Order: sequence, then structure tokens, then C-alpha cells
Amino acid sequence: MPVPGHIPRRRVLQVAGGGIVLGTGAVGAWQWLAPDAKKETGHGSTPVRPAKATTSESFVHVIAHPDDSLYFMNPELEQSILGGGPSVTVCLTGGESDGRNELSNARGYKRLPEKRGEFVRARLNGFREATAQMATGDWLSPWTVEPLSLLPGIQVELHTLRAAPQVQLIFLELVEARTLRNPRKESLRGLWLGAAPKLTTLLPAGSPVKRTFQYGRQQVIDTLVAIFERYQPTVVRTLDPNPAHLPKPPEFPNTPPVLRGIAKYDHQDHTTSAFFAQAALAEYWGRKHTRPTAVDSYVGYEVAHLPSNLDKATTDHKLKFLDTYGWADGKDCGDDAGCGDRKVGNTSHTKYRGWSSNCRHRAPGTMRWVQPLPDGRLAAFGLLDGAAQCWTEAKAGSGIWSTPTSVGGSMLEGQIQALRHPDGTLQLFSIRTVLPVKDQPHRREVVTALQSGSNGGTPAFGPWESLDSPEQDPARTMEMGYPVAAADKDGTVHVFVRTFEGEIAFRSGSGGKDFSGWETLPTTGPPVRAEDGLDAAVDSQGRIHLVAADTKTVHHWMSQGPGSPLQMTEPTKLPTATGPLSLAPLSNGGIRMAMRQPNTSRVLVADRLGDDKGWRVSAQCEPLGGHARPAVAQAGNTTVLTDHDGKGRVRLSTGSGRPGPWGKDGIPHRGVPGLVLDGKGNPVVVVMGLDNRLSSARMHGTGKDAFTDWIAHDGKAQTNVQSS
Repeated sequence: MPVPGHIPRRRVLQVAGGGIVLGTGAVGAWQWLAPDAKKETGHGSTPVRPAKATTSESFVHVIAHPDDSLYFMNPELEQSILGGGPSVTVCLTGGESDGRNELSNARGYKRLPEKRGEFVRARLNGFREATAQMATGDWLSPWTVEPLSLLPGIQVELHTLRAAPQVQLIFLELVEARTLRNPRKESLRGLWLGAAPKLTTLLPAGSPVKRTFQYGRQQVIDTLVAIFERYQPTVVRTLDPNPAHLPKPPEFPNTPPVLRGIAKYDHQDHTTSAFFAQAALAEYWGRKHTRPTAVDSYVGYEVAHLPSNLDKATTDHKLKFLDTYGWADGKDCGDDAGCGDRKVGNTSHTKYRGWSSNCRHRAPGTMRWVQPLPDGRLAAFGLLDGAAQCWTEAKAGSGIWSTPTSVGGSMLEGQIQALRHPDGTLQLFSIRTVLPVKDQPHRREVVTALQSGSNGGTPAFGPWESLDSPEQDPARTMEMGYPVAAADKDGTVHVFVRTFEGEIAFRSGSGGKDFSGWETLPTTGPPVRAEDGLDAAVDSQGRIHLVAADTKTVHHWMSQGPGSPLQMTEPTKLPTATGPLSLAPLSNGGIRMAMRQPNTSRVLVADRLGDDKGWRVSAQCEPLGGHARPAVAQAGNTTVLTDHDGKGRVRLSTGSGRPGPWGKDGIPHRGVPGLVLDGKGNPVVVVMGLDNRLSSARMHGTGKDAFTDWIAHDGKAQTNVQSS
């Protein structure tokens, strides 16, 4: 009996099904303009959107299983696809599991045959259909499928979307761990740790690749390097290299020493795919390449235990693609191997709802990456190619930015904070990942660089120095958070970081040097289990404030003035936040905070106006569909907020005493907008584009149009360039 939506088998094989349409050669990344792409639809119900390609930005997504990016990188994955630049996803394993394409609790499940090659193909079909739906609106939009050699003697599958050839998928088909945490040497983790010298591939049904291959550890790294060299990405996206540990880890007796480790919430393949990506990036950055690269990493299974940071509309939209991947409607794509992953099916609405309703970066970012210089110009700092970069304004208030100048560091990751000392000196803080080599364990450490002078108008910095970690065990440093810093009026710098257990540790150093040892901030009740996304600020009375959110409320520490230690204040009684918080001092000694409400994505503003009045929510902003950290600043009585909307565009709000309405559509960006007061006290917002170039807007009035138009790095007015 025909399945609803069935298409005649012959036509499906011609335009869509299961890796049947074979190409004759790879398409060069910068030849993907495709102005005359055929508007075939596959089933005639939805017109294909015309391809739009640019060369200013390029994305490579590194995932472990065919659904990872759909769960953990969306909606940002779809936004990059619709942006028109090359968007490539490389999947390291086939995710073959037990080869039974059915829900594990379905009747007769155990009697189903184990068909791993067919199940892998069904998963690839589902992933490809969801990707086509994002790019064109048509889940059966045809693909070209062909073998590709990235390394001599080894082939992978390359899939190119014919209606939008800048969208490609690459499948290595390495065998997966087939278990969430149970140590298994035949896995990515076993290969990374040296428990297995080789890892084999599993041939999907109907593959143009005709045999299996074996990869050594270095060959996986070399393959990813070859992909980075092929596509020259401006942004690389990975899964989480630093997932949270399980509070009650399972026991795995008889585990070989090389495979022992701390049990995590996330899938072992997810974490190890991120490690391989980091190692490949380290090699790629050491070679000559055209464009610098930024990196974003996404939290995985752990999000199921955290408040949802997507609103219902965004979650429902994301679920459409997950339903397509999960073959929830049972429609026939024309491939006998299957048209999606029935182990997922429609459970993204229920069992996996926590994954569906979140999109979280491991590094929450900071708004404190832009600072004024003594001559009134602004300096901005970011991470490209794993090193710190500095951009400076051509002249104060111009909004015209220099090209980036390296200020050192290596394998820096996640984010960078620029701290301004009372005397105007700048100091940078970040995290450095140390990859494992012989006699050197895999670990992470807090690092800092102090300004030593100026070089041609650009701040110059001394060497990057390690502040180590509050954790002694290298394995525990992997879960350390990202540092925030604040300077007392006497010049003492305090650095705060989330520990392995979720407490807050700090070090202090006079003038940003000669730091004390790590200590833990005191609490007045049970130990804090904070999420990452701390913020620290100094109020008008010289007191340092630090805030951190757990899954229930927000915690607050405060000093009594310069030189005094931070103490936990009374319970804030604030509602749950979705993680990252941003602080701005008020003129009367109070403090203002921007936070995001779970499930609605609404930005809330909370104030602490006096020591005896506590915290209260003072404003609720119109929800925009954003999910990352909001930024806040206070210029006299004017409040400035930033958020991003459901299309990834920055939006600004200004108001007298409280937030005003959101302004007009902004431009696409990545990370958290930098929000700072310039030398004249005017708020300036700076964003990092997806091509790693800066744009800025400066407040010049009041109301919805209080800010100037966005000015690109070269001084040209910039409008919204995101496709609708």
C-alpha cells in the first residue's frame, strides 16, 4: 500500500534518494555561486528558495553523529545555512548503534535484525533531508553524492545540495562507541587515548564508497585539517570539549587504566569529536591559510538538566527539522534502507525535549571585550586562530576599525575579557587548552596578559602568563569555567572562575600581578552549584559585585569597599535564569543586572538599589527569540540593552531609567556584543561579524532610533545582510 506522500520510485532515484545521484568532481568552495540553480522541488509542493552564496563567511561544523548539529547547534545552524555562505558539516561516525531502526521500547524490538549499514544510511538520509529543508524548504531537494579523497588511499562521502551547492555534508563513517559512557577501546575515545591504534569505518548501504578503511589517530586529525584547508572557514563549530561530570558516576569494573576517566553527562563520542577538532585546529593554525578562524562549542546532553533557553516558537521551528530527521511522518523518500532515524522518531517533543529547547555555547561569552583608550579611541579584543587579536578605532568616535593585530597567546579558547585598570592600563584574561602529548596531560588553565605600552597606537602586551587552575587534577581542569575579572579602585585585580564542583574560586593581585593562591568564595548556605556565565562589576562606591546563576536562582557576592573580601549577600530571591548574567553599576551605588527568563527567551532586568532593599525584577522586555547572553550598560539615567533576535541579528534598546522598546533590525553577528561607554560617556555597541570583522553603532539620541546605523569596519554603513 502506498505511504502518504509517496513518490514514484523511479523519480526519487533520479532526484533525491539515498545517495544515488553521483557527481563527477568536487565543487570548489569559492565557485559555489550557482546563480542558475535549477528550481526542482522533489515533490512539487514547496518552491525551492534560490541559492545565495557569499565568500565573506564560511562555516565548518564538526559533529560525531548525524543528528548532533540538529539538536545542539540549531537555530544557529539554520541561520548560517540561510546566510548564504558555504556551510559544511563533517560527521565523524555513522552512529550505527545496534542497527535496529526503531524505538527501543517498541513491541518486537529485540526480534528486529541488526542491519547497521542500513541504519547508518537511514540516519544520513534523515540528516540530509532536514538540512535540505532548512536550506530550501523542501526535504526532498536533490543532492549530488560522490566519493572524495581527503587523504591518499582513503575515501569519504561528500554530499552537495544541488539547489544550494554551498551546503555540503561529509561523512567519514567511523564506527561509533555504541554506548554512552561505557569505556570501549574501539571508539573515537579509545583512538584518542591510544587504547586502539586504528579505528575502522562501517560501510553504509548504497554508498559510493566501495570499501572500509582504517584510521589512525593522526589520520583523523589530518582529515579535519584537510577539510579546514579546503573550506577556509571563518567559524568552526564543535560539540562540547568540556562537559559537566555526573554527580553519581556509574561504575565500570575491569576498565583498562588508559580508558579510565571522569564520567560525564555527554556522549563520549561528542566530547572526543571536539578533542579531535581542537587538535586539527592547532595544526591548521600553524600552517599558512587565507582567513582567520573563530571557534564556537555547544553544550550537549547536559542541557536536558538546565533551564530551556529557547522560546516556544523557536523550539517548535527546530522540532520541524528534528521530526524530518526522525522520519516522524513515515513518508517515503525512495530508499529501502529508510528515510530517517526511528530511534528518535517524534520523541524530540517528549523524551528529548530538553535537547530540543536549548542552544547553549560552552563559553558563555562576555560583553567586556571592548575598552576605551586614553586618547578616546576604543580597543576591541577577540580570539582568532587561537590567539588574542586587537582592533582599534582609527580616531575617537569614528567607528572605523583597524585590521586585527595579534597580541599573542596560543590555543586560547572560548572568550577573552579586557579589564581596564583605574590608571587606564588594560589587562586580558582567557582560558588556554593544553593538548596532550607525551608526559604532558590534557588540561586547561587561566591565563592573563598585562599591557606593557603602546605600539603605533595599538596597545602592546607582555607575555601571556598562566594563573593555573583552582583544580589540581588535570582532568578536573577540563571542567573549569571561564574567568571574569574586576579591579578595585586601589588597583587590586580579582579573577573569578567556576570550579569543577560549581563553586566560585578567585585569585587577587596588586596591579594585576603577583596573584595570591586560589581560594573559594564563602557561602552562607549549601555549596553553590553555579552554571557558567558569571559577571563582576564595581559600583560607584568602589564595591565589587559578583553574580552567578544555578538552575533555581541567582547568587550574589559583594565586598564592602576596596581591599575588603567578597561575602555572599542575603538570598536574592530572584527567579531562575538561563545562565549567563550581565551587570552594570548605577550612579547611586546600586547595581543592575540583565538575565534571560527560561522558556520565553525574554530578557529581564533586575536591580539592587540599596543594601537593605534586596533585589527585584524591575523590567521585562519584549521577547525577541534570542538565546545568548544579553548585555547591559548604564549611562547616567539611560539604560542600554542588547539582545539578538530569532534570525541571529543584534537588537538594541535604550530607555530613561529602564529599558525602552527594541530598535530596528540589526545585523547578524556571533558571540556577545561588546557594550562600553566611550571617553565621552556615550554607549557604543560593537559586534563581531560571522566573517570576523567588526561593526559598531553609537548612541546619539533617545528612543527606538537612539543609535546610529551600523558602521562596518571600513566606515561604510551596514544594513541587515541576513537572508529572510
